[in-house]
Amino acid sequence: MKYKLAIFDFDGTLADSLPWAASVVNEFADQYGFQRIDPHDHEMLRNFEAKQLMQHLGVKMWKVPQMAMHVRRRMAEEIDKIPLFPGVDAMLQRLAAAGMILSVVSSNSEANVRQVIGPRNVALIRDFDCGASVFGKAPKLKAVMKRCRVEPAQAILIGDEIRDGKAARKVEMAFGAVGWGYTNPEALQALAPEEYFTTMEEIAERLTP
Repeated sequence: MKYKLAIFDFDGTLADSLPWAASVVNEFADQYGFQRIDPHDHEMLRNFEAKQLMQHLGVKMWKVPQMAMHVRRRMAEEIDKIPLFPGVDAMLQRLAAAGMILSVVSSNSEANVRQVIGPRNVALIRDFDCGASVFGKAPKLKAVMKRCRVEPAQAILIGDEIRDGKAARKVEMAFGAVGWGYTNPEALQALAPEEYFTTMEEIAERLTP
């Protein structure tokens, strides 16, 4: 196999949480004092990197950790509104059957991740490293590779945001961008990812022999 370890982002990659996030963002805007988002601007904002988006909206960096905890708690209360994307189950099962090591690294809580992906998929995941700060995925990627005893050249991070691509670059592992998440496909392709996937089936087909 080209890669021994596949690390997955959660929100926007495995879980279709963007509609839920869009439905609650203005409540958090009012509570934490940043600019409300007009629904007509959602598509335009999907081109922004996380740091650009926060600057554009006037999000104060010192408020981000508290807000992230609040978002995770709110999602836990409404977890039934967060579905997996179609095809996730079959994709993970095929990768695991081929002998690939699977992991999830996410800014979300591990409890939320496990609840959404379900017990059958949880059994396929060797390593969870969740609760990452907005720009803190790189150390978690390193930690997962160390625990799984896999070198960066044998690992791929599969995600839907520009910050995922930058985190993968920072630890010298491959980045596999998906075309269905929080960030517009064109913005992700501009990063020149090692892999680009338009369907769940493509992930399974291209990462297994």
